[in-house]
Amino acid sequence: MPFVRIALRSGVPPADQRAIADGVQQALVETISIPDADRFQLISEYAAEHFIYDPSYLNISRTDQLVILQITISLGRTPEQKRALYRRIVELLAERPGIRREDIFINLVEVAKENWSFGNGIAQYAPE
Repeated sequence: MPFVRIALRSGVPPADQRAIADGVQQALVETISIPDADRFQLISEYAAEHFIYDPSYLNISRTDQLVILQITISLGRTPEQKRALYRRIVELLAERPGIRREDIFINLVEVAKENWSFGNGIAQYAPE
């Protein structure tokens, strides 16, 4: 049920892009019990002039290796689960492909279960 958007500045090697996607998926599985096969991810690369960010917002020093993650999930996770997810993503991406912790920006978007259709024009999670 998560839908993950990964935004990167152009030039990140395909192996590193895959490592980012794999790390995010692993963190989702480990921290909020997402089934491993429940994987829907998009990776987008942006030219420098289209990848705009504040290099020091909240006194966090960011570089052009910034990774912006937007994860859409169904409502219902506790603040503790969300914090565990953020921590685990940062741990995994710091290990592989070696992204600085300061360069990982995560935005979690929660939606009601009836806002998903996985195919066939059916809201599979919506109560009848």
